[in-house]
Amino acid sequence: MTMTIDQKLEYWTSATFDETTRQEVRSLRKEETALRDAFYRDLSFGTGGMRGKMGVGTNRINKYTLGRATQGLANYLNATHYGTQSKVVIAFDSRHNSQELAQIVADVLAANTIEAFLFSDLRTTPELSFAVRYLKAQAGIVLTASHNPPEYNGYKVYGPDGGQIVPPLDAALQEAIGQVAYEEIQFDPPKAPIRHIDIEVDRAYWETVLDLMPPLNTKKRDLKIVFTSLHGTAITAIPKVLQLAGFNRLSIVKEQMHPDGDFPTVKSPNPEEPEALSMAMTLAKKESADIVIGTDPDCDRLGVGVRDSDGYYHLLDGNQLMILLTDYILTTLQANNQLPTQGFVATTIVSTPIMAAIASHFGLTCVTTLTGFKWIADAIEKKPENTFICGGEESYGFLVGTSVRDKDAVSAALLTAYLAQELKTKGKNLIDQLLECYTRYGFSLDRLLSYTKEGPSGQEEINNCMMQFRTNPPKTFSGSPLIRSTDYLSGIVTDWTTKQEHPTGLQKADVLIFEWANGCRMALRPSGTEPKIKFYLNARGTYTLDQSWEENKTTLTSQLDALEAAFGL
Repeated sequence: MTMTIDQKLEYWTSATFDETTRQEVRSLRKEETALRDAFYRDLSFGTGGMRGKMGVGTNRINKYTLGRATQGLANYLNATHYGTQSKVVIAFDSRHNSQELAQIVADVLAANTIEAFLFSDLRTTPELSFAVRYLKAQAGIVLTASHNPPEYNGYKVYGPDGGQIVPPLDAALQEAIGQVAYEEIQFDPPKAPIRHIDIEVDRAYWETVLDLMPPLNTKKRDLKIVFTSLHGTAITAIPKVLQLAGFNRLSIVKEQMHPDGDFPTVKSPNPEEPEALSMAMTLAKKESADIVIGTDPDCDRLGVGVRDSDGYYHLLDGNQLMILLTDYILTTLQANNQLPTQGFVATTIVSTPIMAAIASHFGLTCVTTLTGFKWIADAIEKKPENTFICGGEESYGFLVGTSVRDKDAVSAALLTAYLAQELKTKGKNLIDQLLECYTRYGFSLDRLLSYTKEGPSGQEEINNCMMQFRTNPPKTFSGSPLIRSTDYLSGIVTDWTTKQEHPTGLQKADVLIFEWANGCRMALRPSGTEPKIKFYLNARGTYTLDQSWEENKTTLTSQLDALEAAFGL
């Protein structure tokens, strides 16, 4: 039965909840807007699991909402494994309350006869994904809100393949959670062990990352690297794997190396934001470093900065890094006669179209999935007869190999160092190599615009925006006709030249993509992890060698500016 907000308030001040929770709910009654936002909906699984602000309420991360989710997961596992004891791996990041919430999650699992494997200290999300497969567990849970602001936390659930859950498992789990009343949560006593895991899994993960790297054509390790963990979990892994690989010229941004859920030195702990890497870039300039690497709090996203041949520093976006690493891996495999005949790379519908061009160049398939790395993991799982080589998405995520089934900033950081070292030995840098990729595969620039819309009114505003574009598609842009539109919610691709329609072939999602004859493209979607609507702008052209990098960028930048202006973004 769906409860009204008043009914929820009465319930949350009952004896089912502890006195601290009841008191906080009573205090919220004085703040109508905050009260409504805390209770107007229940948290559910989005693009990156369940995320929300911490606090009391059904739309918040707290011991009861996560306890209920874990009880639902336990009920599902116990029902589907028919008495066989399940195993679940749990990790947590540096956010406030993450360790305490991870312990509560472990307690609930143990009270439901499920063996819990709990990291005793913070660990990266990719290591959690690895650990699920390594320990042959039935599920994994990580307490993280990735790059969200400090007041957020989250709960990601992974399946036995090490990937985040996708349909139909997510719907089945959500249904199991929906059937749990808060008074049914078993917080204690334990009926199965809680085992702490640390160095054994760490070492296995580090060795796996090292084994994924291609052979270097040089014994030199003189690459100068500046690294920042942005107060997150990467400090537990990236310096170690760099050291094990022989990269010892490493400078760490000391002000940001200690885990801290307040993320005190940045507005947002997200390497997608240039401001987040500003301290690292400043240190790089001071030390004349070759590259900068920085990660988000749970270490699945990687940001990279590079010094060009003139000594200027540039930040690469997620698409550019994906192009560089994919080209590097495939070129190396081809040179060593190791390119699989049934190999494929993967990317997402809002990422650069250059990935398809790279795959075609090497005679490979490019699998394009919905937004969210869980769909790339799903593609790997559903194609056992094919060899997944690597994949990435525009939101600064990349994966090589199949030992991890989520974007992995640890292996991506080391792979970037390998490529940069090889280029440095040849007197080149990542910018030089990127321009070579543009001349070989086509030139493309991207721009992401993101708008925060908080609360119920914000959700309504996002819904209205999507509806307006859905019902009134932009038939022209700068005099160029619309040639194709894709509505992933209806599952229909419309060819405006022939007026024909065909299915997308993917799961349904609230995403719209418009493509015009001049090569420009715009995608829009509500974020699955934050109260935001996102616009992905893309312009394509030909890279002209007799013009400079800045001159080539100017042409496409003007098209992106025109897109932004045309739609009032």
